[in-house]
Amino acid sequence: MSATATAGTRGLALARRTVSGVVLAAIVLGSIATVPTFTLVVLAITLLSLWELAGLTAKKGQALIFPVAAIAVATYIVLAAVNLQHAYEKTLLGLTIIASLAFSLAGERQGYFARSAFTVFGVLYIGWLASYFIALRNLPSVGAAFVTASIVAIAMTDIFAMLVGSSIGRTPLTSISPSKTWEGAIGGFVATTLVGASFALVPVMHVPWWHGALIGAITSFAAQTGDIVESALKRDASVKDAGTILWGHGGILDRYDSYTFGGIAFYAALYITGHIPSTHP
Repeated sequence: MSATATAGTRGLALARRTVSGVVLAAIVLGSIATVPTFTLVVLAITLLSLWELAGLTAKKGQALIFPVAAIAVATYIVLAAVNLQHAYEKTLLGLTIIASLAFSLAGERQGYFARSAFTVFGVLYIGWLASYFIALRNLPSVGAAFVTASIVAIAMTDIFAMLVGSSIGRTPLTSISPSKTWEGAIGGFVATTLVGASFALVPVMHVPWWHGALIGAITSFAAQTGDIVESALKRDASVKDAGTILWGHGGILDRYDSYTFGGIAFYAALYITGHIPSTHP
């Protein structure tokens, strides 16, 4: 293939990624306007991600029990939407474990443990973690601002890690994802820490700059960890992408891998810095 053709292919791929990325961002950011619309979007993302994860587990020989996992994931999201997440999340986990063990009996004898374990993992990895985005949105008065800030922080981590890594990256970060570099990881971390410090400029958030910097740093570290974890899942299943639903991006899970850990990390950072009271449900 000629250099011109290769450049044209890369340009087309970049255009596809840009278009689909802008559309996705518009949908997600627009949905933040109300708790119900944001809940519906998060619910759609989590269930599609779970479907892709089920495909990955199937490639390992034993697919997770999708109906059990889907009901549990949806329940985590709904509980968060009605502010009952912390009251019932442990109970839901217990019921999920019992259901996964019971329904796994319907499959082959070989692989029983894998089916049930994959099911519980899928529920926690997809549903429980994502529910903290809803918990952020439900924070009185500041919910919309904080959930928007969390999405921006995670997006900046991804963007600057890619920009810095592609321009000056030389040192491999991990063999799990060979394209990632230490330079890119540091670039994403520093950029997001600075973005976090800029939260002090948003009056409704009431965040001192150093609190914001800490929140940004914690979120960036978690987001990059989430990205690597999803890469490890794909490598273990011997696939390049978790799915093909997104034009130019692969699957839903490929696009939102950084958000799995990033959302709950942002929530935890707010709690650590005292911006979520200990009495909040």
